[in-house]
Amino acid sequence: MPTPPESTPSSPASADTSDRETPPDTTPSRRMPRPNQLQGNDPAARMRAWRDVVEEQLAEARERGAFDNLPGNGKPLRLDTNLYAGDKALAYSILKNNNVAPPEIERGHEVDDDLKRAEEPLRLLRHRLVTLRARGKAVFASDRRAYNILRDNTLQRYAGDLRAINSKILSLNIIAPPALHRRSIDVDARIQAFEDEFPRMVE
Repeated sequence: MPTPPESTPSSPASADTSDRETPPDTTPSRRMPRPNQLQGNDPAARMRAWRDVVEEQLAEARERGAFDNLPGNGKPLRLDTNLYAGDKALAYSILKNNNVAPPEIERGHEVDDDLKRAEEPLRLLRHRLVTLRARGKAVFASDRRAYNILRDNTLQRYAGDLRAINSKILSLNIIAPPALHRRSIDVDARIQAFEDEFPRMVE
């Protein structure tokens, strides 16, 4: 009677590997926006979907330390070189080393300061008018006359200040690059607004 063939033990390589634990996937995820997020007529929604993906990938890169060894990490930014200065780069460098702002910057500050000074008398006149109106009928003719004189003088000074500021704005726009240009003040519109806010009182 023939003897059955002997069974040989299975090698470890042929053992069942279904119960083996799969190592975790360390590959960074690349979650793309869902198709329904990229459809429709709402550009803002599509932009938000892509922004979420970018922010997620940046966060994952930070966790991996991808930004830790970048050149200049932990060092202050070097802002000595002005890429937009053009042929004025040397002049700007000399001004900066002497703690002096470029002429167009100084002129812009002058315009801003002059505007504040021009508006200050209006604040005082406004307070005077509110005080008189609060008194109601107990306002004497002399008070109304004094207010009208103050009002007329303030208006004359205000109009002159605005025209002088427009002259500075014109000179600023001549020397400054287009990005620093200022719009001229509409003097007539400002005077009309003054007239509406501060009418003369009947004496």
